[in-house]
Amino acid sequence: MADSDELRGRLAALETELVHIPSLDPRGLEAAEVRLLGRKQGALTEILKLLPGLPPDQRRTVGGEANRLKQVLEAAVVARKAELAQAATAAAARGLDLTMPGRLRHGGGVHPVTTVVEEIVAIFHGLGFARAGGPEAETEWYNFGALNFPPDHPAMDLHDTLYLDIPDRRGPAERRRNRSSGVASDFERRDLSDRREREQGRWLLRTHTSPVQIRVLQQEPPPVRVVIPGWVYRKDTFDASHAPVFAQIEGLAVDEGITFVDLKATLSHFAREFFGARTSVRFRPSFFPFTEPSAEMDVSCGVCGGKGCPACKGTGWMEILGAGMVHPTVLANCGVDPERYTGFAFGMGPGRIALNRYGIPDIRLLYEGDMRFLQQFGLRAPGELA
Repeated sequence: MADSDELRGRLAALETELVHIPSLDPRGLEAAEVRLLGRKQGALTEILKLLPGLPPDQRRTVGGEANRLKQVLEAAVVARKAELAQAATAAAARGLDLTMPGRLRHGGGVHPVTTVVEEIVAIFHGLGFARAGGPEAETEWYNFGALNFPPDHPAMDLHDTLYLDIPDRRGPAERRRNRSSGVASDFERRDLSDRREREQGRWLLRTHTSPVQIRVLQQEPPPVRVVIPGWVYRKDTFDASHAPVFAQIEGLAVDEGITFVDLKATLSHFAREFFGARTSVRFRPSFFPFTEPSAEMDVSCGVCGGKGCPACKGTGWMEILGAGMVHPTVLANCGVDPERYTGFAFGMGPGRIALNRYGIPDIRLLYEGDMRFLQQFGLRAPGELA
């Protein structure tokens, strides 16, 4: 049996509901009225039912407080109903139907590839690598020549590279020289600039982020440690593990005394930090024109657990990056003395890494914008609370 102190505490708790009533919508107001003042199971009704069990003097005191609160609550409910009715009348005059359900919006979420890129950059930032970037439209020299690609390399063929049709913007007037001063005019300087562009070859959409390595080494003397995220473009077939436009992250470290041991230690540390301490890693010999020696690094496939699936082409391993020691010719092309400095470089695809981390079987899912897929990575469904 309840005593007077308990009932007074329950009345005090009900009185706090008054502050919420003026902001309730019609549905919420109806639910509050039933919950507080309902004749059968309302909270105030339950308190009134317990009054006969109190001593006469306490019954009068608690009963008076309960009746006062009932009048206040009823008055607040009536006032809110009047406000809502007035608002509904005004809305009806404007042609609005406030009884229609609202249009719920999707909450935003970070794309899984963006998450992967930021985490990778953060890991290498902890190792002393700065973030760098460069243009997506490059010349053949930056994209191929400076990186030691031979002129007949297959990657330079049209079936791999997207070349840009940039017309010659020069006219006869632009070749004039200011003979009176003997100084090259603005037109002449622009002509020299165009000539340099022609010597660097055709324009193209970069096929890798490696050209930024060249630009960084041209601008900054060693020691250099940079990580370079960005978009790259190739004429690849869109399938479960390839896309024609995809993100890539390049890394470069150039200093005195850097060896292949530094390369393996750095990338092994990255793999453990990103995929977990138990992740298996293997290095395989490979070939890239801009590194010597070269290697590819694989991690155990996170989609199938090493059993084999379409994402890893049935091998149980996921290739995540290519790497190697920077070729001396590349250093020389950037004006860096290859007799004094050495370095390593690596490039990886965050899309494939996202496949491995999240167990995504098909890279095309990353491009489709399917809300059911994106909801698994932080995109909320309509009506879901943040």
